[in-house]
Parts: sequence; C-alpha cells; structure tokens
Amino acid sequence: MKRSPHSFVEAFTMIELLIVIACLGIIASLLLPALARRNAPHSHINCVNNLKQMGVAFRTWALDNGDKYPPQVSVTNGGTMELVESGVVYTHFQVMSNELSTPKLLICPEDAVRQHWAASSFSAIAGIDNPIPFCSNTNVSYLIGVDADDTRPAMLLTGDANIGLNGLPAKSGLHSFATNSDVRWEVSWHNPRHGKQGNIGLADGSVQQVNTPELRKALVVSGVTNRLAIPESP
Repeated sequence: MKRSPHSFVEAFTMIELLIVIACLGIIASLLLPALARRNAPHSHINCVNNLKQMGVAFRTWALDNGDKYPPQVSVTNGGTMELVESGVVYTHFQVMSNELSTPKLLICPEDAVRQHWAASSFSAIAGIDNPIPFCSNTNVSYLIGVDADDTRPAMLLTGDANIGLNGLPAKSGLHSFATNSDVRWEVSWHNPRHGKQGNIGLADGSVQQVNTPELRKALVVSGVTNRLAIPESP
C-alpha cells in the first residue's frame, strides 16, 4: 500500500522533547550519587596509601637526622624547626622531597576531583615546565603534627586536614588540640572529604580511618596536646 502524499511522520513536539530531557535529568541525578558512592572506597584507599607513604618518608628522613622529624631539626641542618610557628605546612614536606618522590602524594584523591591540584614539583620556582609550583598550602590536603616523634607513637603525625574545632572549621595555620578538644570531621557542602570519617597517620607510621568519636579518642590516647599545622581548604 502506497503512502498518501498527504501523510506525514509524527515527530516530537517541543513539549514532549522537554519532558524527555527532564526525565533524563532526573535519572542522571539519581544515578550519579550511586556512582560516587561506588568510587568512594577507591579514593579512601588511595588516601590511606598517601598517608602510609608519608609515614615511611618521615621515618626514613629521621634515620638520617638523629631520629627526629623535620619540625624538630633546625633549618640550618635541613629541617623546619624555625618555621613551625608560622603554621605553614608545605615546607615540612618540601624538605623530604627525596623521600616522598612526588608532590602528588600530598593531594587527597577527593580533593583532586574538586580541582585542588597537586604541584608539578617540589620546587618553589614557577616556570614553563613547572606551571604549578610547590609554593603554598594550597598544594596540600593533609595536616602535620609538628611535635610528633617516634618516642610518642600515639601522637598525630599526618591526617586529613578537614577538621573542625569548637564547632567551626579549623582555619589554615597552627592550632593546639588538647586531649579534650571539641574536634570533629568537618562535613560541609564544599569539603565533604570521606563523609563523616577521615584518615589519620600516627607518629609510629600507622594509618587509621576514624569517625569523629574515634578522632577524639585518638587525642585522648596521645596523652598530650597535639599542635597541628593545617593547610588551606580547596
């Protein structure tokens, strides 16, 4: 049967097209969180590995420096002691560049998703081959325990920097965390790293994933006030 010259093929109207697009948007909004949750364990594992490698770097560096970590060694001897009070974080990692091998270790995978980029090298000089120099706290995702050493293995040495203190996000700089401090993982819309948990590296080189109550317990177990240098949030 031949098609009548007056027949036509039905097409989407503009309203129908908009309905289809809206439905696809709803489906995408439902699927994306599930995909993010599926990928979250991988980012957590990578973050733990970063902290473990930092712990190894600290201990390796200490073997060549009187069993002391950089904040306990003077600048003239290759450490960062005189820089502790400034609250700057990157310098403590910078002096261990040989042990760390790459500044990519200093960025949490979940920060990288939010365009918190790693520096291209440990150099503080920018250039054609080094467009993102390692020259500020913005290239670091992790805090440093400036008083930690292996004689006090329960002290905090490293950890995720998204910590809240007394109900507010801890700002960039040096902070004192007493054993009874009101500390928590800061979970806000702009910094949801690891949800309601976080990772801490202890002075003995071990790494733990802890929630807020466990983080507070870690401070108690350390037995001393932990001075933590915190970088800038992405």
